[in-house]
Amino acid sequence: MENTKRIYRNARVIDPATSTDEIRDVGVENGLFADPAKLGKDAQIIDLTGYVLAPGFTDMHVHLRQPGNTNAETIHTGALAAAAGGFTHIVPMPNTSPCTDNPGTIQYLMFHAEKESPVHILPCAAMTKNQEGQEMTGIGGLKSAGVIALSDDGKCVQNHELMRHIVEYSRTFSLPILDHCEDTILASGGVMHEGYWSVFLGMKGMSEAAEELMVARDAILARMADWKIHIQHISCKHSIGILRDAQKHGIRLSAEATPHHFTLTDMEIKRFDTNYKMNPPLRSEEDRKALIEALRDGTVTVIATDHAPHTPTAKNVEFDCAPFGIVGLETAVPVSLTELYHKKVLTLSQLVSKFTTGPADVLGLPIGTLQIGRPADITVLDTETEFVVDPSTFRSKGRNTPFGGYKAKGRAAATIVDGKCVYSIIPGLKEE
Repeated sequence: MENTKRIYRNARVIDPATSTDEIRDVGVENGLFADPAKLGKDAQIIDLTGYVLAPGFTDMHVHLRQPGNTNAETIHTGALAAAAGGFTHIVPMPNTSPCTDNPGTIQYLMFHAEKESPVHILPCAAMTKNQEGQEMTGIGGLKSAGVIALSDDGKCVQNHELMRHIVEYSRTFSLPILDHCEDTILASGGVMHEGYWSVFLGMKGMSEAAEELMVARDAILARMADWKIHIQHISCKHSIGILRDAQKHGIRLSAEATPHHFTLTDMEIKRFDTNYKMNPPLRSEEDRKALIEALRDGTVTVIATDHAPHTPTAKNVEFDCAPFGIVGLETAVPVSLTELYHKKVLTLSQLVSKFTTGPADVLGLPIGTLQIGRPADITVLDTETEFVVDPSTFRSKGRNTPFGGYKAKGRAAATIVDGKCVYSIIPGLKEE
């Protein structure tokens, strides 16, 4: 924004990167954070009394479906959903058609992102060609094309030797690995968590061991290469135990939790509602409690959505036949505030860190802070307003959520990217 000066006044400012939690003003000039005391009398004043102002939130795990399945989502609609959810940065997964496994498809993504996205899109490329787990992608070329991480997303590399080489090469180019941990043989054919409810409902279960084995594998490879492997949507008590032990020994293993995994359990499958079908599946109450504790003690440092939009036609089939996945960009902050902050699992600063410093540390990027001179990416929170989640109001094309009708307390009230307001429900702060 040209020659724009703004002072956001009287907000509760939370920046975990600098241990800030206080009522103070935040200045923005020409799209960058600035000292409000130096902006002069011509600066526009935005009163945020009663709101929380935090660094822009990052969602490290989203699916934008473009190129390919644009009936389910596009770069534009996914980015609009991100803005409405309070996210200034999103990391789209490579399982598009064609797959983002080469510089050309990365260039396509970034071309459309620049034209159509109100938020920052941080490109992630596939680890193996076409996510087939057979041959490593050209990691050096992908790094030059601008990717910030590598992932085969829902297709875990089963060949341990290949995975070792991928981790070693990714270290050479300073690209973290984001891994969906699943032994495909153990999980084969499963549609829900293997346990009491899968037996009771007569459905094929997905064993926790399928996740645990690959989390253990990744811990070993992260130790051998001394490099960062990030476990996507960790879901099992024993997987968390492996993660916690690895971190105690200085292994560079991290993990994210999704709002649906720390809120819901496999008991919900008795509804036979395909909006509760995801991979990893909803686990047991014991697993859910373990995930809550891992968020509380800092073992899990990131909350991510695994935003996975599908068309109503795709989801409106028998449970066994439905695709895995739910949308999450517009429910993550309300559910997290309700379940973690208001239930006193985390302080507000701790919760904010799961969306700011947590992702920044994993990705190794200078984001998630209000530091003067940095791009003015801001998430404004209303922590107290109560409302009922209505999927019909989503900006995403996807309506496939288990949180329709959920009573939430708190939400994103405004999203500001490079100093420009791209979403707001605050009187006096308009979208630009």
